[in-house]
Amino acid sequence: MSFQYVSVEEALQHDGLRMVVVGQVPSPWGEAAKGILHIKRIDWVAVRLAYDSEPLKAWTGARNGPVALYRNEPPRAGWADILLLAERLAPAPSLLPADPAERALVFGLAHEICGEAGLGWSRRLQLIHAGLHGAGGFPERVAKYLGKKYGYSPEAGAAADARVAQLLGMLAARLQAQRAAGSPYYVGHALSAADIYSATFAALFDPLPPAQCAMDAGTRAAFETRDAQTAAALDPILLAHRDRVYAEFLELPLSL
Repeated sequence: MSFQYVSVEEALQHDGLRMVVVGQVPSPWGEAAKGILHIKRIDWVAVRLAYDSEPLKAWTGARNGPVALYRNEPPRAGWADILLLAERLAPAPSLLPADPAERALVFGLAHEICGEAGLGWSRRLQLIHAGLHGAGGFPERVAKYLGKKYGYSPEAGAAADARVAQLLGMLAARLQAQRAAGSPYYVGHALSAADIYSATFAALFDPLPPAQCAMDAGTRAAFETRDAQTAAALDPILLAHRDRVYAEFLELPLSL
């Protein structure tokens, strides 16, 4: 399901779903939300603004990440809140299993990918730390800006390498076990939100090629920064899963 970018003023007049997303960068939280809406064929309009823009602060209460607004309901900024809103607006196809145990597993995996101290969060800390120490990662100006949002400290940055490797290893092991059970998905035998989050967050390590993801070359280079521990933990099964999910379920090329 395609969408269009509109101004803040146009979005405020839109009687339906609107979502604020960062522009020109494949932010995995935003791309995951886009993917969920695409799979569910939910009509929506997008506002493409920088996180620190004054119109965005006034409209969304200065929240970070994608912010979804539906009619006159309160803004939804967290990955889980956006997912649950989409599930309500379009129950089918569901991206959450009906079985309570499997549903809990999807939420657990999703938190370890999207949540605080999860894969995306820890990878950001890793790239901030690298940028501030001349080892690739984000440019110093960007690293300082993001560092304030992600609670960066030298100690947290130094610990991020091990956390990222741990999480990549856990996700790869899960996919290996599922493959042995005859499934290409993280949970059960059907696509779930966990698959979408894993596919979109892979961009933080290996962005899609330019023909599919036209992003700034400097940002691409930052995302591709890998120390030896991270490179070893980035199992090929994670990228193969990413490619399968995009090929079968998500929209390409990305609309940034």
